[in-house]
Amino acid sequence: MSESVAERKVSESQSERSEIVLPADSNAIGSLFGGRLMQYIDLVGAMAASRHARAFTVTASMDHLDFVAPVRVGELLILKASVNRAFRTSMEVGVRVMVEDVREQRLRHVSSAYLTFVAVDREGNRLVVPRVVPETEHQRRRFEDAGRRREMRGGETQRKKEIRASLGAGWHV
Repeated sequence: MSESVAERKVSESQSERSEIVLPADSNAIGSLFGGRLMQYIDLVGAMAASRHARAFTVTASMDHLDFVAPVRVGELLILKASVNRAFRTSMEVGVRVMVEDVREQRLRHVSSAYLTFVAVDREGNRLVVPRVVPETEHQRRRFEDAGRRREMRGGETQRKKEIRASLGAGWHV
Protein backbone atom coordinates (compact mmCIF):
# COMPACT_ATOMS: atom_id res chain seq x y z
CA MET A 1 0.00 0.00 0.00
CA SER A 2 1.52 3.29 -1.05
CA GLU A 3 -0.18 5.29 1.72
CA SER A 4 -0.50 4.43 5.38
CA VAL A 5 -4.30 4.66 5.59
CA ALA A 6 -6.09 2.40 8.05
CA GLU A 7 -9.51 2.72 6.44
CA ARG A 8 -11.19 3.95 3.28
CA LYS A 9 -14.85 4.69 2.44
CA VAL A 10 -16.66 2.52 -0.13
CA SER A 11 -17.33 5.63 -2.22
CA GLU A 12 -13.59 6.25 -2.64
CA SER A 13 -13.12 3.11 -4.73
CA GLN A 14 -16.37 2.69 -6.64
CA SER A 15 -15.72 2.09 -10.33
CA GLU A 16 -17.77 2.05 -13.49
CA ARG A 17 -17.15 0.81 -17.02
CA SER A 18 -19.28 1.02 -20.14
CA GLU A 19 -19.11 -1.09 -23.29
CA ILE A 20 -21.10 -1.31 -26.51
CA VAL A 21 -21.61 -4.96 -27.42
CA LEU A 22 -20.21 -5.56 -30.90
CA PRO A 23 -20.64 -8.60 -33.20
CA ALA A 24 -17.08 -9.83 -32.43
CA ASP A 25 -18.12 -10.08 -28.74
CA SER A 26 -21.13 -12.28 -29.44
CA ASN A 27 -22.09 -15.86 -30.15
CA ALA A 28 -24.02 -17.25 -33.14
CA ILE A 29 -27.38 -15.98 -31.83
CA GLY A 30 -26.18 -12.43 -31.20
CA SER A 31 -25.72 -12.62 -27.43
CA LEU A 32 -22.62 -11.45 -25.58
CA PHE A 33 -20.18 -14.29 -24.85
CA GLY A 34 -20.24 -15.20 -21.16
CA GLY A 35 -16.45 -15.23 -21.12
CA ARG A 36 -16.30 -11.69 -22.50
CA LEU A 37 -18.71 -10.54 -19.78
CA MET A 38 -16.49 -12.25 -17.21
CA GLN A 39 -13.51 -10.31 -18.60
CA TYR A 40 -15.36 -7.00 -18.25
CA ILE A 41 -16.45 -7.94 -14.71
CA ASP A 42 -12.85 -8.81 -13.78
CA LEU A 43 -11.56 -5.51 -15.17
CA VAL A 44 -14.05 -3.24 -13.39
CA GLY A 45 -13.59 -5.26 -10.19
CA ALA A 46 -9.82 -4.80 -10.42
CA MET A 47 -10.32 -1.07 -10.85
CA ALA A 48 -12.30 -0.85 -7.59
CA ALA A 49 -9.85 -3.10 -5.71
CA SER A 50 -6.83 -1.13 -6.94
CA ARG A 51 -8.45 2.17 -5.99
CA HIS A 52 -9.19 0.85 -2.51
CA ALA A 53 -5.73 -0.62 -1.94
CA ARG A 54 -3.88 2.09 -3.90
CA ALA A 55 -1.77 -0.79 -5.17
CA PHE A 56 -1.62 -3.51 -7.81
CA THR A 57 -4.24 -6.18 -7.32
CA VAL A 58 -4.63 -9.70 -8.65
CA THR A 59 -7.79 -11.75 -8.98
CA ALA A 60 -7.89 -14.58 -6.45
CA SER A 61 -11.37 -15.87 -7.27
CA MET A 62 -14.68 -15.23 -8.92
CA ASP A 63 -16.81 -17.39 -6.70
CA HIS A 64 -20.29 -16.31 -7.64
CA LEU A 65 -21.53 -15.16 -11.02
CA ASP A 66 -25.15 -14.98 -12.14
CA PHE A 67 -26.15 -14.53 -15.76
CA VAL A 68 -29.64 -13.09 -15.25
CA ALA A 69 -30.53 -12.11 -18.83
CA PRO A 70 -28.84 -12.11 -22.25
CA VAL A 71 -27.04 -9.05 -23.60
CA ARG A 72 -27.56 -8.47 -27.32
CA VAL A 73 -25.32 -6.97 -29.99
CA GLY A 74 -25.70 -3.20 -30.04
CA GLU A 75 -26.73 -2.86 -26.39
CA LEU A 76 -24.91 -0.56 -23.98
CA LEU A 77 -23.43 -2.46 -21.06
CA ILE A 78 -22.87 -0.65 -17.73
CA LEU A 79 -20.74 -2.35 -15.04
CA LYS A 80 -20.47 -0.95 -11.50
CA ALA A 81 -18.09 -2.26 -8.86
CA SER A 82 -17.40 -1.52 -5.22
CA VAL A 83 -15.34 -3.07 -2.47
CA ASN A 84 -17.77 -4.77 -0.10
CA ARG A 85 -15.25 -5.63 2.58
CA ALA A 86 -11.50 -5.76 3.08
CA PHE A 87 -9.72 -8.38 5.10
CA ARG A 88 -5.98 -8.36 5.80
CA THR A 89 -4.59 -8.49 2.25
CA SER A 90 -7.71 -9.38 0.28
CA MET A 91 -10.93 -7.63 -0.66
CA GLU A 92 -14.34 -8.82 -1.80
CA VAL A 93 -15.63 -6.75 -4.69
CA GLY A 94 -19.24 -6.83 -5.85
CA VAL A 95 -20.02 -6.10 -9.49
CA ARG A 96 -23.46 -5.33 -10.86
CA VAL A 97 -24.01 -5.35 -14.63
CA MET A 98 -26.87 -3.59 -16.37
CA VAL A 99 -27.94 -2.87 -19.92
CA GLU A 100 -28.97 0.71 -20.56
CA ASP A 101 -31.86 1.33 -22.91
CA VAL A 102 -30.75 4.76 -24.10
CA ARG A 103 -34.05 5.53 -25.85
CA GLU A 104 -36.20 4.72 -22.81
CA GLN A 105 -33.53 5.81 -20.29
CA ARG A 106 -33.98 2.61 -18.29
CA LEU A 107 -31.55 0.08 -16.84
CA ARG A 108 -32.05 -3.69 -16.95
CA HIS A 109 -30.08 -5.94 -14.58
CA VAL A 110 -28.27 -8.70 -16.51
CA SER A 111 -25.55 -10.04 -14.20
CA SER A 112 -23.96 -9.89 -10.74
CA ALA A 113 -20.70 -11.28 -9.42
CA TYR A 114 -18.48 -11.44 -6.34
CA LEU A 115 -14.72 -11.50 -6.76
CA THR A 116 -11.79 -11.63 -4.38
CA PHE A 117 -8.71 -9.55 -5.12
CA VAL A 118 -5.37 -9.51 -3.32
CA ALA A 119 -3.16 -6.41 -3.13
CA VAL A 120 0.46 -7.02 -4.12
CA ASP A 121 3.67 -5.09 -4.65
CA ARG A 122 5.73 -5.21 -7.87
CA GLU A 123 7.37 -8.48 -6.76
CA GLY A 124 4.01 -10.13 -6.05
CA ASN A 125 4.25 -9.94 -2.26
CA ARG A 126 0.95 -9.41 -0.46
CA LEU A 127 0.19 -5.99 0.99
CA VAL A 128 -2.08 -5.06 3.88
CA VAL A 129 -5.16 -3.15 2.68
CA PRO A 130 -7.24 -0.49 4.44
CA ARG A 131 -10.46 -1.51 6.17
CA VAL A 132 -13.72 -0.65 4.40
CA VAL A 133 -15.97 1.98 5.94
CA PRO A 134 -19.55 1.41 4.77
CA GLU A 135 -21.52 4.66 4.75
CA THR A 136 -25.06 3.64 3.77
CA GLU A 137 -27.44 0.92 4.96
CA HIS A 138 -26.99 -0.85 1.62
CA GLN A 139 -23.18 -0.77 2.01
CA ARG A 140 -23.46 -2.06 5.60
CA ARG A 141 -25.58 -5.01 4.39
CA ARG A 142 -23.04 -5.80 1.67
CA PHE A 143 -20.24 -5.55 4.26
CA GLU A 144 -21.96 -8.10 6.55
CA ASP A 145 -22.87 -10.40 3.66
CA ALA A 146 -19.22 -10.38 2.51
CA GLY A 147 -18.15 -11.71 5.92
CA ARG A 148 -20.60 -14.63 5.62
CA ARG A 149 -19.42 -15.40 2.07
CA ARG A 150 -15.79 -15.40 3.29
CA GLU A 151 -16.64 -18.03 5.89
CA MET A 152 -18.31 -20.19 3.23
CA ARG A 153 -15.36 -19.75 0.84
CA GLY A 154 -12.94 -20.81 3.58
CA GLY A 155 -14.84 -24.03 4.23
CA GLU A 156 -15.04 -24.83 0.52
CA THR A 157 -11.33 -24.11 0.02
CA GLN A 158 -10.43 -26.51 2.84
CA ARG A 159 -12.75 -29.21 1.45
CA LYS A 160 -11.11 -28.95 -1.99
CA LYS A 161 -7.61 -29.18 -0.50
CA GLU A 162 -8.57 -32.34 1.36
CA ILE A 163 -10.08 -33.90 -1.78
CA ARG A 164 -6.96 -33.13 -3.84
CA ALA A 165 -4.71 -34.60 -1.13
CA SER A 166 -6.78 -37.81 -0.99
CA LEU A 167 -6.75 -38.33 -4.77
CA GLY A 168 -3.01 -38.83 -5.11
CA ALA A 169 -0.72 -38.10 -8.05
CA GLY A 170 -2.63 -39.87 -10.85
CA TRP A 171 -6.12 -38.52 -10.13
CA HIS A 172 -6.49 -36.86 -13.54
CA VAL A 173 -5.84 -40.03 -15.57
